[in-house]
Amino acid sequence: MIDDSWCFCINEHNRFSGRRSAERDRRRPTGGRVSAAGGEGRPAGSWEGGRLTAVLELTNISKHFGAIQAVNDVSFTLEAGQVVGLMGDNGAGKSTLVKMIAGNFRPSEGTMRLEGKEIVMHRPVEARQHGIEIVHQDLALCNNLTAAANVFLGRELRRGIGPLKVLDYKTMYRRAGEIFRELKSETRPRDLVKQMSGGQRQAVAIARTMLSEAKIVLMDEPTAAISVRQVAEVLNLIRELRDRGIAVVLISHRMPDVFTVADRVIVMRRGRKVADKAIAASSPEEVTGLITGAIEQV
Repeated sequence: MIDDSWCFCINEHNRFSGRRSAERDRRRPTGGRVSAAGGEGRPAGSWEGGRLTAVLELTNISKHFGAIQAVNDVSFTLEAGQVVGLMGDNGAGKSTLVKMIAGNFRPSEGTMRLEGKEIVMHRPVEARQHGIEIVHQDLALCNNLTAAANVFLGRELRRGIGPLKVLDYKTMYRRAGEIFRELKSETRPRDLVKQMSGGQRQAVAIARTMLSEAKIVLMDEPTAAISVRQVAEVLNLIRELRDRGIAVVLISHRMPDVFTVADRVIVMRRGRKVADKAIAASSPEEVTGLITGAIEQV
């Protein structure tokens, strides 16, 4: 018998979907990724000559809404197993840029390439099919469901013969537990989301991205409005994604978080990219100057 609360949240989910650490060395990822059915997935990107190749390339990407130029001629590459901090003031174009990568908006100009192949996306579901996942700031979780139910929300596993299929709760709880262990999270599959800390809730949202063997995970302010301890939990989750060869784009206003976990920082101002630097070659003071305009461009 199907849990009524699960059914309710499936409908809500479908409606919603419609609309520095010391480990900076570029080592080859050693782990695969988890698929919904179990087993190891192949690492994102490819390994050539001892270097990870670009998993995502943006070339001269622009987006305008009528006379408003939200993003203007932005280009950058993202390598597998790399964390890139995306910073800028409100209205700088960060969210619009990420929404184009996530398939919510189509660029007005420019091209996107995934593992060397040009891609054109019209809907978020197409981005997910390409291995691009997003963790929204509000997480889009159902508080009255368990961690496992949220991980598989909208992607439920079923068992049975022919048309007579029921939800496979046993497999979903088992797989969710495996994913949480791989993320080194203390979250348990049967924990209710409404009783979780901010860090545990982020673990649930991140675990959901691992079902589809993501190549890229886009994270929107994942450490906003949570405690110092919970921030540390979330940053560790980001490291786990990186160590599995998954590229992470981290939108954040929190300078310490970016300088703790990111390999590079991209700064945007008034729709333009004004800097793209290795964290080791920059400083919080420089980034602050770039965000405010005290430093024009580097």
